[in-house]
Amino acid sequence: MAAYLIVRAVVPENERKAFDVWYAEEHLRDAVKAFKAARAWRGWSQVEPQLHYAFYEFPTLAAVQAVMASDAIKGLIAEFDRVWGTRVTRTREVVEVTQALTG
Repeated sequence: MAAYLIVRAVVPENERKAFDVWYAEEHLRDAVKAFKAARAWRGWSQVEPQLHYAFYEFPTLAAVQAVMASDAIKGLIAEFDRVWGTRVTRTREVVEVTQALTG
């Protein structure tokens, strides 16, 4: 089944607009290309407005694990750190789908 890389970023309110533009115009596209992800999307939490989530979809868990160990992700992490430094913190989670229903 499919697997996802989920990146959760904590963005200070005064950085939100610039972060949103940068992610929309540069980072999401760069990540999809570097990861060869099936698709990606992102959004802001409606419960905690400083939280930004990016989702990258892969066909298998092995594909995500390969990305997590790749030079591609190391390059994207370095670029993120260059642009945002310690102002934006983030975590990464890998989730494998074990069940899916359609309604």
